[in-house]
Amino acid sequence: MGKYQGYDKYKDSGVEWLGAIPNHWEVIPIKFSLSMPITDGPHETPDLLDDGIPFISAEAIKNDQINFDKKRGYISLEEHKRFSKKYKPKYGDVYMVKSGATTGNVARVQTHEEFNIWSPLAALRPNQEKTTTDFLFYVIKSKPFFYSVEQSWSFGTQQNIGMGIIANIRITFPPLEEQEKIARFLDYKTKQIDELIAKKETLIEKLDEKRTSLITHAVTKGLDVNVPMKDSGIEWLGDIPKHWEVKRLRYTGFCQNGISKGADYFGFGYPFVNYTDVYANPELPKIVNGLANSTDEDRINYSVQTGDIFFTRTSETIEEIGITSTCLQSIDNATFSGFLIRVRPFANLIFPGFSKYYFRCQLHRFFFVKEMNLVTRASLSQELLKKLPVLLPPLQEQQKIAEYLDYKTKQIEEQKTKIKQAIDLLKEYRTALITNAVTGKIDVRKIPIPKI
Repeated sequence: MGKYQGYDKYKDSGVEWLGAIPNHWEVIPIKFSLSMPITDGPHETPDLLDDGIPFISAEAIKNDQINFDKKRGYISLEEHKRFSKKYKPKYGDVYMVKSGATTGNVARVQTHEEFNIWSPLAALRPNQEKTTTDFLFYVIKSKPFFYSVEQSWSFGTQQNIGMGIIANIRITFPPLEEQEKIARFLDYKTKQIDELIAKKETLIEKLDEKRTSLITHAVTKGLDVNVPMKDSGIEWLGDIPKHWEVKRLRYTGFCQNGISKGADYFGFGYPFVNYTDVYANPELPKIVNGLANSTDEDRINYSVQTGDIFFTRTSETIEEIGITSTCLQSIDNATFSGFLIRVRPFANLIFPGFSKYYFRCQLHRFFFVKEMNLVTRASLSQELLKKLPVLLPPLQEQQKIAEYLDYKTKQIEEQKTKIKQAIDLLKEYRTALITNAVTGKIDVRKIPIPKI
């Protein structure tokens, strides 16, 4: 690792993915460094309350920490006591996600407050006479350990690794004093790296804010700063160029809900635009992954053509309703989901490139949040959607706005790409540093470490 030196003498670890280790280190199954067998939370779904004992699961284990803001909810004191008979969280425990998309994520328990965990989390309690919480945490964060986890994944409905498998994964085991020094070194160095990453992530957030502001201004105020303005008559739109029109969406195009069928209708046949295609993309992908066994009549009634605007129609939250994607190129023989509403603009009224920015604009959230009725799920009706105000610059001006935004947003995306690449390199360096320290490829014993 560049400026860092290795140990004087090494030996074969006997484990292919660990390679050589310092002569005085051992390799042991992780279970022999723990004070109790690896366990997990209850395999039942508790009654979640608005108050009580925090109850966390896999989604709370992120960025090497337990984020209690991401808790599932609260459980009663009685359930907490019952669950705690199997496992009660303790300061210094280490959690590893053992099932789901985030399998392998790790965090340390750094609170004395009462809480409890669910079954996707494996709890490891280090034997403090043999190992430290911090060293164990970094071992589990290392590349060889994650490789071992990856090799042992089983796949059912989701990826999963058994606690017995975790217990028998072999880890490097230096003397206790050396473990403490390695952990202090890694705390210091990873803090520096994380601060650099945080600064770069802040830059990305600022670029996203700049992009949002740029789009909102262009699609509601135009590009000419000297153009005469008028009151739009809509509070959240404010003043707009005097020569622009405001029409309710019902007067700009036809609305159509998508196909709602049973499961046997999907998975084969012709292209099918689903909720995710729209939610994740301001511009509808030219090739979609979904398939539906649509009829000739379906493909006429629920077609996907250039200029069509698709709105997300139903979700758990208002924030995910009314998100749009514009079709810039017809998808032959395609149909679309019942979780979507298609708006097909009248001819020569809305330029598709303008639609891509206008209808995705965050300003419309004011309308949807104010007007939406939330029952058990948020749902956008055609009648409500038809009331959405639509700003209509002359068609030629729409095209100029679209070209301007394409150019400016491309510049912003290029800046973001460079920053993301720098973040990825920092993360790779962080992982490599952890791996090299806990496997003995570098000797940190004599490196001075300031107090942090």
